[in-house]
Amino acid sequence: MQPIPDYAMSVAEHLRSMTEAGTLKADKAQMLVANHLDRILQEMKQRRPAAKKSALGWMFAQKRKPLQPVRGLYVHGSVGRGKTMLMDLFFKMAPVEKKRRAHFHEFMADVHARIHAHRIKLKNGETRQADPVPPVAAALREEAELLCFDEFTVTDIADAMILSRLFTELFARGCTLVATSNVEPGNLYRDGLNRGLFLPFIALLQRHVEVTTLDSPTDYRLEKLESLPVYVAPLDAEADRLMNLAWQRITEGRPEVPTEIEMKGRVVPVPRAVGRAARFSFGELCEKPLGASDYLEIARRFDVVFIDHIPQLGPSKRNETKRFIILVDSLYDATVRLFASAAAMPEQILTEKKGTEGFEFDRTVSRLFEMRSADYLALHVGNRA
Repeated sequence: MQPIPDYAMSVAEHLRSMTEAGTLKADKAQMLVANHLDRILQEMKQRRPAAKKSALGWMFAQKRKPLQPVRGLYVHGSVGRGKTMLMDLFFKMAPVEKKRRAHFHEFMADVHARIHAHRIKLKNGETRQADPVPPVAAALREEAELLCFDEFTVTDIADAMILSRLFTELFARGCTLVATSNVEPGNLYRDGLNRGLFLPFIALLQRHVEVTTLDSPTDYRLEKLESLPVYVAPLDAEADRLMNLAWQRITEGRPEVPTEIEMKGRVVPVPRAVGRAARFSFGELCEKPLGASDYLEIARRFDVVFIDHIPQLGPSKRNETKRFIILVDSLYDATVRLFASAAAMPEQILTEKKGTEGFEFDRTVSRLFEMRSADYLALHVGNRA
């Protein structure tokens, strides 16, 4: 008997089969979210056009009004509760050809690149469309009917200012959004600069997605934690010695050379590199005006990243904190192996939870822990720098 294809099963059925197989614990909160995701799957299946039996039938089908978009879902809750696992199952089963799953920072870096390219065309007289948002949204919609964002967050003012207009266009074109986050919609871009201009996006989001909470009592990431000596604290001579030993082991003593990553007419210096391994200080990565696109490119270029001398962070280092959050997200999503020395353990790095960074840093702490776990490090077995 052939196995049941993924698209023929529901997320809830997958959870039940995994529970019965002993690979997953039964979790009522996860099952409730699975049911919400299955509602979207069912509506998407019902929207699929039936096979046309004749050229005439196809012609009349073209004259019908476009189908109404399926209402999406926004799942928020504490870190480590299974949001990403559920998103993965849903995305795999979604019965649409044009779909895109991305980290929000990666998606917005792509959006800004497209807007920049459109403005160059306008400057060169290649287009008369002054507003870049409609054509960019049209291109994005042509590529994806379903957008899935894991860990949806807004910390950058440039992103905040464009989201309402961008998603007004995307939703109008029938795009469905499914997102996970560790903050509820009303707390997105909390305490952000000119937040009043961002509020229309929150209202728009709530009209086009169902909002639900994944409130499982168990943090499954921490359950899997098996600490390995790849994160050392506090900062002292012993921490430097351990980092140097790890660097020596990863690079096998091969000579290191400085290199550069070219980014749209500028360069991001990589002070120490050996093959697919790179070593930076915290200052070189987070005290310089780098952004999501820079960190994503670092994560793409290197399998192993060392970060020396992560300090404690607080209100006086707000920009550095924002960059560190985005940096860890980028490395984690690319499953980059991280070695780090820090002034304190992950849960003690942020000295004061305040504003957006306070909310977001909970995820950073969880990811720093998971990046030290045996499961995460096993992804790199056999990899060499």
